[in-house]
Amino acid sequence: MEKKARIIYPLLLSALATLFASYLILRELEWEEHVSIRKGVCLFTSGLLFFPCLFLALNNIQIHTHKGRKFIRSFKLRYSDVYDISNKLVSAVQAVFCCLTGLTSIQYSCTRNILKTSHYISEAYAWFGAAYFFYDVWSMYKVWSAKVTQQKLEGVKNQILLKTMRLTAYLTQNFMIVFHHVFIGCFGFLVITYLRGGLGDCFFGYIYLMEFSTPFVSFRGILSKIGLKKSRWYVVNGLAMLITFFIFRVAMFPYVVNLFAQSINVDFFTAVKKLPKNCLISISLLLFPQIYWFLLMANGAVHVLCIKEKSEKLAENNNLKKKTR
Repeated sequence: MEKKARIIYPLLLSALATLFASYLILRELEWEEHVSIRKGVCLFTSGLLFFPCLFLALNNIQIHTHKGRKFIRSFKLRYSDVYDISNKLVSAVQAVFCCLTGLTSIQYSCTRNILKTSHYISEAYAWFGAAYFFYDVWSMYKVWSAKVTQQKLEGVKNQILLKTMRLTAYLTQNFMIVFHHVFIGCFGFLVITYLRGGLGDCFFGYIYLMEFSTPFVSFRGILSKIGLKKSRWYVVNGLAMLITFFIFRVAMFPYVVNLFAQSINVDFFTAVKKLPKNCLISISLLLFPQIYWFLLMANGAVHVLCIKEKSEKLAENNNLKKKTR
């Protein structure tokens, strides 16, 4: 176990090295300078190295360290659960990066000409963060692959054919989520770097803040994996997730449009008409799925609270019966 645990340090150092390399790439840029394609490709490459290294390091910490093994035994986790927890932790880290990028863009651009001012961090993280969505397709495949059994593929001895069949099955069963990741990774990147219609980062900084609810979503999944779905932590985290999801993924869009309306001194609906077509299309593609997911979350939250209330009443009735006896 100790020999296998040694891989953790090179993985963590590699992840830190990619962040340092990204800093070196950007340190000479002026605040409002655009990121060149050459620098952008380097940032994208750094992202492609950072996220997998962090994922693999978290896996190995859980599987090949004493405390990690104790954690696995305590909650009776399978390898697929370990991979899933690592996936969610990396997702939370990516969300923190996004929020820091958004806050930096808002703090810089919204205090100046909000229509035209842009901070290089917005484009820089668009390059670095785009890599996350492609990494996550691979990471989710690792989670899925650990869940499925070999029974359906027992007769296949050729390893290349076996892997091809497994990959095909994964893409078939998870087509929508894979498509979503590829679409966001490509389209979102293009909107921020090239298709923004000349608008400044004051608006796109808020788009980055959409990830504010992601750590709560990740923590919810982890609590479920370790068997704390009925705990108070799960309920509190679920409510925090619901509130932040509504604020940063639903209410944020009309707020940003209203901010745009104020900047050009028109009413809300006139501002909608004046938005570039690319922005309107982007807002529509982003907003409607968020509303759908929010309604699903709200329905789930009501269901969980109702069950908790019923269980508390049942426990209270049982206690009363015991006392009367």
